[in-house]
Amino acid sequence: MADLQQVVMGRKSVRTYDGRNLTPEDKAKITEYAATITNPFDIDVEFRFLGAAEYGLSSPVLSGEKEYVTGIVDKVPYSDVAFGYSFEKLVLYAWSLGIGTVWIGGTMKRSDFEKASGLTEGKRMPCISPLGYPAAKRAVKEVLMRKGVKADVRKPVTEFCFEGDLTKPLEPQDVSGSIRRALELVRWAPSAVNKQPWRIIRDGEKYHFYEKKDVGYTSDEVGDMQKIDIGIALCHFTMGLEDEGLEYTVTINDPAIEVNANMEYIATVEVQ
Repeated sequence: MADLQQVVMGRKSVRTYDGRNLTPEDKAKITEYAATITNPFDIDVEFRFLGAAEYGLSSPVLSGEKEYVTGIVDKVPYSDVAFGYSFEKLVLYAWSLGIGTVWIGGTMKRSDFEKASGLTEGKRMPCISPLGYPAAKRAVKEVLMRKGVKADVRKPVTEFCFEGDLTKPLEPQDVSGSIRRALELVRWAPSAVNKQPWRIIRDGEKYHFYEKKDVGYTSDEVGDMQKIDIGIALCHFTMGLEDEGLEYTVTINDPAIEVNANMEYIATVEVQ
């Protein structure tokens, strides 16, 4: 993959495409890469690549798209987090090839995509994305959508990362340059309507990830959308550590730190 920081900070959600199919070379690269994707929770995410015309697929928020990718997971604990982690890896790789994407969880005829994906009992298709080359100019509806969710605005690190507990914001200068750069990648992680629901508490070399819950982001079809967002944030953080040459482990071991009632512990990343 190209320079990770450049890919993460340069990527934008794309809803307006130029109408071209993926080249055979790009299609081969992205399908081959998808087969290699893993996540720290050892939960399989099955990717399905679908032609829009072949399956009659569309979304009212898109234009010019010719292909889609969906992901399927078992309905098991942590499947939402694992899905977010794995799907974001594919999204970032696609962007490194010049292929646009956008996370879609609701603005499509879900039954059509589930049928095309071969969804079976006990499994879930949380989100989809188009795959295509961005048009030279965004459609008006896309410009308005981005403006509505303030898509290019992100919380500073001090609003989502803390030292010891939630009373002390973590100042970027209090961590190494490598960790600071990894946290900057978390800062630019995409999330549903740009809520940025991740909260991180640093405890020595351990970084505990929490979900700050909002109402209305959970359904049987999608799962917990904000847990998917935490998976995306975890993906950015661990990829950032790898890019800096740092080793780490991801575990699920609640440190029992006192947090707000609307927060749920998700996982811990310990930097070696």
